[in-house]
Amino acid sequence: MKKGNEKTVSAAELGIFCGQVAMFLEAGMPLYEGIRTMTENSGETGYGDVYTALNAAMEEKGSLYEALQADARFPVYLTEMVGIGERAGRLEQVMRSLQKQYEREDRVKKAVRSVVMYPLTLSIMLAAVIAIILWKVVPVFRRVLGSMGLNAESSASSLSNAGTAIGVVVLCLVGLVLLTALAVAILLRTGKRKTVLALLNRFLKPVRTLNANLNASRVAAVLSMLLSGGFTAEEALALAKSVTDTEEAAAKTQKILDTLEDGKGMAEAVACCGLFDTLSVRMFRTACAAGREAETMERIAETYEERAEDAMQRLVSIIEPTLVAVLSAVVGGVLLAVMLPMAGILTGML
Repeated sequence: MKKGNEKTVSAAELGIFCGQVAMFLEAGMPLYEGIRTMTENSGETGYGDVYTALNAAMEEKGSLYEALQADARFPVYLTEMVGIGERAGRLEQVMRSLQKQYEREDRVKKAVRSVVMYPLTLSIMLAAVIAIILWKVVPVFRRVLGSMGLNAESSASSLSNAGTAIGVVVLCLVGLVLLTALAVAILLRTGKRKTVLALLNRFLKPVRTLNANLNASRVAAVLSMLLSGGFTAEEALALAKSVTDTEEAAAKTQKILDTLEDGKGMAEAVACCGLFDTLSVRMFRTACAAGREAETMERIAETYEERAEDAMQRLVSIIEPTLVAVLSAVVGGVLLAVMLPMAGILTGML
């Protein structure tokens, strides 16, 4: 059984893993020998313990799906897709598809990281500047000028207090943002990843759109693979539900299955589930009439995958201007925190 409290394998390493498994299968090498070879060469990757455990599980169970299922460090989606590939006899194709997917995910993560790191670093520096001004610089000016007998009047005192308050508020906001970003980054690398993603999916529309496209692509790809592999529609849908990563997508996939069990046709079931858009539903209706369901589902999967890539790029493009706007507000807060207290002190000198 998987446990949910361990650090997961990175997207970059998952892409390498899937590519190597596909390579061994293409070469006709027994998979247990391939896993053993990967274990022997994993010493410098930082994942030596992961591959060692996987190799031991592979030797014990004889199935890559069951070996992955026993290790929480591999994502559930990867595990379930491997299980589907083994059942359908298309593990090689599944691993190549997963390789491309995780390589793309790694590229997106690097793009997000490069966009976020500079503003976050600048935020930390600004927070340090604000703290120094509030607790070191301003008190020194007040003491020096006070010793000269230049006490601030009531209006000047109000300005000084207002500037200090603004600085404290800005500092607290910057600290809260940094702590939130750090907490989310840490939780995404632990067993709480699914919970965090669910919260982001609920409150952030770009994330919700991205997940909707990803889940539609996953379900369509699994249905295409299984239908072409000789599985019945009911069997394919039962397995397709396992690769979704949101409750909404799982419920929509279950709705297709329930509609089929009520005696409806596959085209009607897909049309009423809400998982696919109108154009995709029309394509699938035509495919059902022509007996080309698997091929059409593959095209639908490719379409939604392209939409998911576009959604990822839009999400990345939103992050940078948003952070720039936040930092502009921070800079304004810094200026006010400095100028208002100084204005109050200078007023007292008049």
